Amino acid sequence: MKRPAVTPMIKNLELKVGILLASTILLIVAFLLYALYARGAFHSTQSLTLIAPEAEGVSIGMPMTFSGFPIGAVKRMELSDDGKVRLEIAIPTKDVRWLRASSVFTLEKGLLGGAKIKAFTANLLDQPLEAGAERALYTGDTAQEIPLLVQQLKTILGNVATMTDKDSQISQTLTNVQQITQGMTGEYGVLEGVLGGPEKAQQVVAVLDRTNTLLASLNGVSLKVDGVLTQADQRLFGPQGVMDQAEQSVTRLNAILGEVRDSLQKADALLANAEQASADLPKITGNVRAATADMTLLRTEIDDSVRKINHLINEINRKWPFSRDVEIKTP
Repeated sequence: MKRPAVTPMIKNLELKVGILLASTILLIVAFLLYALYARGAFHSTQSLTLIAPEAEGVSIGMPMTFSGFPIGAVKRMELSDDGKVRLEIAIPTKDVRWLRASSVFTLEKGLLGGAKIKAFTANLLDQPLEAGAERALYTGDTAQEIPLLVQQLKTILGNVATMTDKDSQISQTLTNVQQITQGMTGEYGVLEGVLGGPEKAQQVVAVLDRTNTLLASLNGVSLKVDGVLTQADQRLFGPQGVMDQAEQSVTRLNAILGEVRDSLQKADALLANAEQASADLPKITGNVRAATADMTLLRTEIDDSVRKINHLINEINRKWPFSRDVEIKTP
C-alpha cells in the first residue's frame, strides 16, 4: 500500500507568525497613541473650573467653544457641598490666549440640539486668565422661558381685545376722528372740521381778511415812512445838505479865526512898539502920527474880522438850530 504524500511545512513558520503578531500589536499601539495625540492627551493644558446651578445635558468630553471653535473640553464633573455643579475644563496652553480675566462663560440649551458651553471675551487686551481659576457658568434654557412668553402673550392679547372693544377709548377716538374728517368735507375744509361748524370757520376767515387789510395799510404807511426817512437822510447827510454846509461854515470860521489871530499878533507888536516908545519920550512925538495911522488900520481889520464871524455864525444858526446862543463882544 502506497503512503499518501505529505505537504512540506513552511520554513520558519513560528518566526513569521511572531513577526506578524508583533506588527499587529505595534500597529494597534501606534493607532492608540495617534488617537490620544489627536485628542490632545499629550498636550499641556490649563485647568478652569466652571460653577453652575445645574448641568443637565453636560457630559464628560463636551467641548467649550470660542467664536465657534473648540478651545477646551469637560474633563471632570462633580457636585460641591452647596449642591452646585463644578465642571473642570481642560484648555490647551496654546488656546488659553483667547480667555481673559473678564471672559464670560455660558451654558446654552436650545429647543433643538444639545447643550453648548461657550466663552465670550469682550477685550483681548485684558489680564490673562490665571491657571486654576473659578468662574460662574451662566445658564440659559429656552424651554424654561416658554411659559413666561405664553403668559406675556396672553396679557398682550387681552389688552388688544380691550382696545378693540366697541366701548373702548380707541373706538371712541376713531369715532371722533371720523366726525372731524366728515366736517372737513364742508366749504371751509379743515378749519370747519377743527372748529366744529361753518359759522365759527366763517368768523375766522373774516378776521383773517381784516388782518390782511390792516397789514396792507401798515405796509403803505411803512413805505411812506421809509420815503420820509430817505429824504431826511439826504437833507441832512447828502451833498449840499445841512451837515455838508455846516462843515463848510466851520471851515470858513477857522479861516476867519486865523485872520483874527494874525490881527492880534499885529496888535501885540504895536503894543510892544508903544511900550518902547514910552521909554524914549523924545521919539514919541515924532512917531505919534505913524502909530495913530497904524492903530486905525488895525482897528479897521479887527472890526472887519468880527463882522465876518458874526455873519458866519448867523448863517450857521439859520441852517442848523444850535442849542446855545453865541455872543461876540467887540474889543
